[in-house]
Amino acid sequence: MRWRDTPATAVIAGVTLLTSALLLLSGSVADAAIGAGFIPLRWSSVVIPADHLFLLPSWLTPLGATLIHAGVAHLALNLVVLVFCGQKTERALGWGGAVLIYLVGAYAAAAGQWGLSPESAVPMIGASGAISAWLASYALLYGRTQARAIGPIPARIVHVLWLAAAWVGIQVLIGLAGMGGTSVAIGAHVGGFVAGLLLTRPVLLWRWRAA
Repeated sequence: MRWRDTPATAVIAGVTLLTSALLLLSGSVADAAIGAGFIPLRWSSVVIPADHLFLLPSWLTPLGATLIHAGVAHLALNLVVLVFCGQKTERALGWGGAVLIYLVGAYAAAAGQWGLSPESAVPMIGASGAISAWLASYALLYGRTQARAIGPIPARIVHVLWLAAAWVGIQVLIGLAGMGGTSVAIGAHVGGFVAGLLLTRPVLLWRWRAA
């Protein structure tokens, strides 16, 4: 069987689950967060902890962050949404399209968080920023809405915005309850969601260009 025959959603979910579970079970989340999590300050300047043995190159940390979760609840919620939205998105956009949106979403999430606090030394971890891109794709592709238009904003866009607000709200509640173990990166969720909104239609048109 070719590697492309395996659904991208299954590959991403499997790698995320395996990596995060190993870090949680070994008690290595804090070290991994510093070494491979996204730290905005590292994009603003070079910061190398003298006592840290492993440090992922800063340009790879948006991807490294998606594989690290602060707790079981944090990981479980992200995996549920990842699998649900990912498989639907992949069905419409194909293997390559789904992967592209997820990866761009991860970097857009990092950019969004960096834009809010470029001097922050607090690591951002979790896949929710990248998942936000798939969530936006799912909303555009499959959303059936009874929402009403608000002024010049069409009902479909209002529906997408409500979905984004609900996703961020759930993440905030988890953060307030202490289940995630970290502060909620609002900029990351917004950045990932915007990336999904912008990329879904072009990727869809490209995939079905010959149809």
